[in-house]
Amino acid sequence: MTFSLFKRPSTHECHPCKVVYDAPNALSSLIHSCQHHLQMRASHQSTTVICIGTDRSTGDCLGPLVGTRLSKSTSRHFQVLGTLQQPVHAMNLQETIDSLQASDPHTFIIAVDACLGQSSSVGSVQVVEGPVRPGAGVNKQLPPIGDMHITGIVNVGGFMEYFVLQNTRLHLVMGMAEVIADTIEQSLTSLAHR
Repeated sequence: MTFSLFKRPSTHECHPCKVVYDAPNALSSLIHSCQHHLQMRASHQSTTVICIGTDRSTGDCLGPLVGTRLSKSTSRHFQVLGTLQQPVHAMNLQETIDSLQASDPHTFIIAVDACLGQSSSVGSVQVVEGPVRPGAGVNKQLPPIGDMHITGIVNVGGFMEYFVLQNTRLHLVMGMAEVIADTIEQSLTSLAHR
């Protein structure tokens, strides 16, 4: 599947946001950026949050942690795919995309994933227009997904990526997951009540 099935033309320019997850203004900055990106949705469009990753790797469990937290939300303004119990990962990503395309082909997709980056960026959360490319940090060729995506830079990339992901601090990943989940839930809830 090509990403064109999930990427719709935007009528306005969305600028990416990148902020350290525990900075004093992190949550408000991320919510503001997320709401701006969500303006690409049509008013009648449903929203699906796809949280990518696996609970078998500390660094790569960011997505499933976000999904698990969101799945406990009382808000019903979105559906969630990818939790610790039922992760969306390299082995079932295409199947998940195909199933979603069959059941709700026009849903607006927010993709959530962990990524590797420069040492100065570890701990940063990014909100970006367009699809995420899962597995790029570990040289996997997986289908891109999302109308927008939120990624957390969990560790340093460029060398022994699988080892680095396995040896990422859980405290960092859990803190980032909380901020990302809060960002998504508060953004979607506030927009639904406007």
